Amino acid sequence: MPDLVRAAYSALMWLAQPLLLRKLRRRGRDEPGYLAAIPERFGRYPRPIDSLVPYSTMDPLGQFVWVHAVSLGETRAAAVLLARLRARLPGMRLLLTHSTATGRAEGEKLLTPGDVQVWLPWDTPGAVARFLRQFRPAVGVLMETEVWPNLVEACRARGVPLVLANARLNARSLQRALRLALLARPAYRGLAAVYAQTAADADRLRALGAPVAGVFGNLKFDATPDAELLAQGRAWRAAAGRPVVLLASSREGEEALWLQALQNLQGRAGGAAALAGVQWLVVPRHPQRFDEVAALLRSSGLTVSRRSAWAAAPEPAQVWLGDSLGEMPRYYGMADVVLLGGSFGEFGGQNLIEAAACGCPVVLGPHTFNFSEAAEQACEAQAAQRVADMAVGLREALAWLVDTDALAQRRTRALAFATAHRGAAEATADAIAALLWQGRAGR
Repeated sequence: MPDLVRAAYSALMWLAQPLLLRKLRRRGRDEPGYLAAIPERFGRYPRPIDSLVPYSTMDPLGQFVWVHAVSLGETRAAAVLLARLRARLPGMRLLLTHSTATGRAEGEKLLTPGDVQVWLPWDTPGAVARFLRQFRPAVGVLMETEVWPNLVEACRARGVPLVLANARLNARSLQRALRLALLARPAYRGLAAVYAQTAADADRLRALGAPVAGVFGNLKFDATPDAELLAQGRAWRAAAGRPVVLLASSREGEEALWLQALQNLQGRAGGAAALAGVQWLVVPRHPQRFDEVAALLRSSGLTVSRRSAWAAAPEPAQVWLGDSLGEMPRYYGMADVVLLGGSFGEFGGQNLIEAAACGCPVVLGPHTFNFSEAAEQACEAQAAQRVADMAVGLREALAWLVDTDALAQRRTRALAFATAHRGAAEATADAIAALLWQGRAGR
């Protein structure tokens, strides 16, 4: 029965390719990166890999270490892991794959001579087979959530150990997977190992048959913010001469919630005075929304200065718009308080760990199911505080600005929280290296 189900799934994936291709081209109008190397999405490459990049004579494996990081967040987590893997495997050749343009752009920074970066092909048997024949990886590492039935089966059949690292699975995703259990269970069972972020993630993954081999924590705790960007952000905040409140990694509809909360607060007694002394900073999560958010802010009567237009420093405006990629440490350095995007709409929250590592206390909305344990731990450590909605969150952020001593304590607690949970990168790198050498010894 599972084979029949996977065959039906494969047929649907094959039939859906024209629709997927149309979606890709539509997204490419806003993000040209999606239009790069489209044949790779089908597992088609210009020439054999040996003619693209000669094998390194220093490579102890003779094959690629393949890491798949679907988008921006996973790629940043992969960066932490890769630094440890390269230390354990001198001369390692990396095959780095992605599914989104932002992930691929960020991943370019991680490449060294001899490495290769391509799109992960769509999950059809033919595309996956061509991908594996082309690159012949020694081991595959999927970051966080990316488990594809045909990919897992093809790796199993070819003897490529495939692991899920920094693995997470929230309750909603578990229920969706259980509704497709005939497809999902064989895929999770086919993995060589799973390294979970939390005990709760491990329990949910085991419910799908995943071979959980360790609970190592979240790799994102091991990321170190760029010191130069962080320092420049702090210098810009000091030059502003007033406190800065950051709406970080905002998602669709959350800027409108923030604007409505601002308007409501202005109508309350003392509200206008409290708002007048604040510098606002908004950083949307996705670059294709930069223009849309700028237009929304201006249509609400606010003056806007976009990061892309700055020369040496931010230009005066009621709202600074962070319309750039790879600069979150700079934005967190500019901020006194962070309203965490993705947590006020039903998106599950964005990465609060990066904010904490930059010493930024965080106000969380009610929706943090993507980072549930980290969110709870941050609140317990008083590095963050959960609120019911954007209106309450805005009032809480403003209250923190008034009590400067308490705000300084929250900054200290945020840094302590981020530091206390490190160690996942070392444990994960050790486990992957051991698996790789074990597999090589058995050949």
